Amino acid sequence: MPELIIPWLAGYENSAPVRIGNAAYQQLQIDVLGEVIDAMAQARKGGMEITERARALRPIVLEYLSKVWRELDEGIWEVRGGRQHFVHSKVMAWVAFDRAANGFAADGSNESAQHWRKIADEIHADVCERGFDHELNAFVQAYGSKRLDASLLLIPLVGFLPVTDRRVQGTLRAIEDRLLIDGEFVLRYETENPGDGFPPGEGAFLACSFWLVDNYVLQGRYAEARRLFDRLLSRCNDVGLLAEEFDPLTGRMLGNFPQAYSHVGLINSALALSREMGPAEERAEPQRPHATAEPAFGAE
Repeated sequence: MPELIIPWLAGYENSAPVRIGNAAYQQLQIDVLGEVIDAMAQARKGGMEITERARALRPIVLEYLSKVWRELDEGIWEVRGGRQHFVHSKVMAWVAFDRAANGFAADGSNESAQHWRKIADEIHADVCERGFDHELNAFVQAYGSKRLDASLLLIPLVGFLPVTDRRVQGTLRAIEDRLLIDGEFVLRYETENPGDGFPPGEGAFLACSFWLVDNYVLQGRYAEARRLFDRLLSRCNDVGLLAEEFDPLTGRMLGNFPQAYSHVGLINSALALSREMGPAEERAEPQRPHATAEPAFGAE
């Protein structure tokens, strides 16, 4: 829907500009295609039969993605400051080809499996080479950037690298140092001069805090995971709902309300804490050995 700014409306508590429509419909968001292919893979793992429509859609998505994964995009946060090579977008492109390769291999279509695995491995190597900053000892928001991004918490959750990898552990520590507020709220990214087309500063995006819970579970830090989850759960309103963001300074919810993304995060974390195998373990396919995988310090 075309986006318009309505200048004569002040907005809730003067939160101008008031917009109608959403310019994001014109954006390129490569990560969404990875989500689509992964959803198909997870449905199949859950026992659902692939429909004829899904069978027809999968090669179209994969062929298109094989052409655009190298391009800049606006990414998961729909930035308005220009396209970048967002690491999360590349990771989700890898997810698409990884799941496709595994699926075709399971069907006995070895030629197709090898074709998509080759692209997956190419993306994996590209991200590990260009998306990791050795000085920060962390993956970064975009190629060539020094900025951190909470979407990097999804790297182990989708199976791109195991949680034991030293680069994943370094990224988690960096996010704890630079994006975590009061040990509870995780910012989407560093908001000072973010290059996202918005004024500096925003509330904490609640889904990101639940991603941190899931990372703690994968690392075996169950007490920290449960403590953080309980604190986040206490932020629900009187009927158990959450908004998109939370303002740690005022204790108020911000943004879209209720926000499905926040509740999906809550449910996933609850299952992660209450099951022997939670959604993060179920979502990530069994790890294939990567030539670029690095063990944690002290690991043999």
